[in-house]
Amino acid sequence: MNYIKKIILKWGILIKIMPLLILILVAKILVDYYNLEFLELNSLFTSLVAATIFLIGFLISGVLSDYKESERIPSDLTASLKNLQDDALMLSKVKHGDSIGYLSAIRFLEYQKIVAFKIKDWLYSEITSEEMIKLIGDMNTYFIELDAEGVQANYIIKMKNEQNNLRKIILRIDTIRKTDFISSAYAIVESMAFIISIGLVFINIDLDKQNLFSEVFFTLLVSFLIFYMIALIKDIDDPFDYQNNGESGSEINLDVFNDHLKSLK
Repeated sequence: MNYIKKIILKWGILIKIMPLLILILVAKILVDYYNLEFLELNSLFTSLVAATIFLIGFLISGVLSDYKESERIPSDLTASLKNLQDDALMLSKVKHGDSIGYLSAIRFLEYQKIVAFKIKDWLYSEITSEEMIKLIGDMNTYFIELDAEGVQANYIIKMKNEQNNLRKIILRIDTIRKTDFISSAYAIVESMAFIISIGLVFINIDLDKQNLFSEVFFTLLVSFLIFYMIALIKDIDDPFDYQNNGESGSEINLDVFNDHLKSLK
């Protein structure tokens, strides 16, 4: 079962564009059968294909930089959560006065569990970003209580820094999710891909041999390359789209964060 799942994930984009390729295949066969090919292959058309490939390369270089940055986010997120947990756990066990452990630290540990699982819900778009930011901001209540109990300021400052790091990570993920990489560039590439596909359908590629197989092969090959790359770019443009794709395909791996959630349980 896992093997089949890996195959589906590996070839998921091909499966998505397969109906479009089949449509192009049928159109090419029908055009050839009824002898409707009225265009000739020339240098202008090949230049159009080359320009489209260049734009695709420009797009993928842009989205890959954000994707590589996003790969570090789950580990940074987990590290901040663990640091907060360690500090609160230490304060919950330290001896002060006649008692062991600060009560606010014990309550803060329980609150951290809520925050961690709410982050998972937020990643799946089950709660809004505003709600998530508010949950992180509500940690201030526990910091105030710890200060009132006499916890040293350097411990509270350290936890405040981790709170700020946590907020920055959440806002960064939210920005990546909501920002499309140059929508106008997507528009021109998609338009050119459509024009090229139409052109390939109505172009007589093999003028000498009139070989349908070679025409279909090159038509599908170029169409596959262009539409596959466009679909791939769109897929990795939002590496945190867990709501639609789950933790599969090109989405950022959350194993480190999930392991932390298991430890909290």
